[in-house]
Amino acid sequence: MRIAILAARQGWHTDQLCRALVGRGHEGRVLPYEALVGRFGNEGASFAAAGEELASCGAVLARIIPAGSLEQIVFRVDALHALEERGVPVVNSPRTIERTVDKLWTTALLEQAGLRVPETVVCESADAALAAFRALGDVIVKPLFGSMGLGMVRVTDEEMAFRVFRTLETLRGVYYVQRTIDHGGCDVRAFVVGGRVIGAIERSAPGWKTNLARGGRARTVTLSPERTELALAAARAVGADYAGVDLLPARDGTVYVVEVNGIPGWRGLQEATSLDVAAAIVELLIGRVARQ
Repeated sequence: MRIAILAARQGWHTDQLCRALVGRGHEGRVLPYEALVGRFGNEGASFAAAGEELASCGAVLARIIPAGSLEQIVFRVDALHALEERGVPVVNSPRTIERTVDKLWTTALLEQAGLRVPETVVCESADAALAAFRALGDVIVKPLFGSMGLGMVRVTDEEMAFRVFRTLETLRGVYYVQRTIDHGGCDVRAFVVGGRVIGAIERSAPGWKTNLARGGRARTVTLSPERTELALAAARAVGADYAGVDLLPARDGTVYVVEVNGIPGWRGLQEATSLDVAAAIVELLIGRVARQ
């Protein structure tokens, strides 16, 4: 069976997935999103990338969607939707990707599922954002889209708040303002595949950013049943076949769900735990195809 891996570029993660596929007698083809071509007409619809007809593949594994214009991003996700509607298994589904790349949508779904999320205000007005800061106090301002801690700013005083919010105003940005949680300098990344937590790491750093991409350190941990259920419930809330779920234990004992990544990386987790994460994802994918 041939599996199309749509990605921004070939790299460590796609190499791991191709290795896991070959080890199970299948082939992985890494294809760039930028090469997607949709055709419609008398012969019906088709989608190809770099000459590979995607409907002829057993499944599509959707990895990182590269940066682009709004039209380019919409086109790429629309292609995933169209393939899924034509019976091609897409993992994670385009709906899950849409839910998890958008912090507002993710937060709304987590809260709707009854999971604890930090107090958050999302708005377009600098004045409304400033009022939110005054109400919440110490806050983290995050871009609506983004990962690895990029673009996040901690705001602790009104002068800084004014400068940050006015800068975002000139960029016509959206203000995602979240109360800073008092924690012990660490959080937990749980990796969920096919309705089970296959592994977890605790990430720690001297500052408030614990992301491994921003210099955090990782060690393997075994989750309690309560935290395991939190991670599984978070993945279910966004409809993810596999996901990286970030849990933030506060000093008062409350555990918050702060992120669900629907296109997660796993290099740091694999190095800390020695788990073969790509193999688990490939087994999930093969199982999906078998049930079609």
